[in-house]
Amino acid sequence: MSRESLANREGYNDRFLGTVVPPPVPADSGIETVILPYTNFSVVFRPDWRLAEATAVTIDGANLIDAPRNDDWRFDPRNPEAQQAGHPVYKDNPLDKGHLVRRLDPVWGAEASTANSDTFHYTNAAPQMDIFNQGKKLWQGLENFLLDHAEDFDLKLTVFTGLVLEDSDPPYRGIQVPLRFWKVAAFMHDGELAATAYVLDQSRPHQGRRRPGHRRSQARGRPSSARRLPYLPSPCLRHRQPHRSGPGTATRCGPAPHPGAGSTALDPSGVLRRHHHAHLVESIFGSCAFQPSPYPPVPISSMSR
Repeated sequence: MSRESLANREGYNDRFLGTVVPPPVPADSGIETVILPYTNFSVVFRPDWRLAEATAVTIDGANLIDAPRNDDWRFDPRNPEAQQAGHPVYKDNPLDKGHLVRRLDPVWGAEASTANSDTFHYTNAAPQMDIFNQGKKLWQGLENFLLDHAEDFDLKLTVFTGLVLEDSDPPYRGIQVPLRFWKVAAFMHDGELAATAYVLDQSRPHQGRRRPGHRRSQARGRPSSARRLPYLPSPCLRHRQPHRSGPGTATRCGPAPHPGAGSTALDPSGVLRRHHHAHLVESIFGSCAFQPSPYPPVPISSMSR
């Protein structure tokens, strides 16, 4: 794929919901980012991280298409390959190439096939432990909940996803492995802009699961290069309740309703119940320019079931 072949990509549409919902960008204007437009989504890329800082995608629940997966991961020719975390980061270890824009999210409309293919750029990947990335109650579970909700109720969603990369996050093969990820879903509810946000954490100890480095390659007598991989265990889920907002600011916050029939709430309460340590977070966005709700957190026990 050439730079010219990507020249017609329009990227994330900030008016998709009928009101302007700008993509997240670093609050510090001195931080270098590259905005990479694709089909129905954009990536806010950090060359110094060799990873994305954030992504923004639009989901049209009424027009989703179930496109086949191809796993044809590749570099984006618009950015130097040396600035992108490619296959060597993920080789011979339990790290998945975790989609930040979920593969199926932008796959709608006339260019669904192109959108599907576009998600397989390394600029849209982040290192996630396999059990975290594929966890039905973890990262994939949250992805499924949002996409299924959009499809079931023919909703339009705008979804932002990104890394909470700390200085203390472990270095590995020329990058830092983020221990936490955030996701925000924005949507219209009763004529008003609303949003719900989540942090998922892959830094808690494995409970009896294999450690990184204990791979089948070792059983074959070949040492695994994954032994340098930091100990990245099973995640916990943190959740912020939905809040009503105007463009860019939060103005009102209410209890999360039950996501029952006819509901447009995006509260995976079943997931929260299974994670007793889950709690609402005041601010999850680190360097991203997002103004959190001024209202205090509400204990999980008081939220609607």
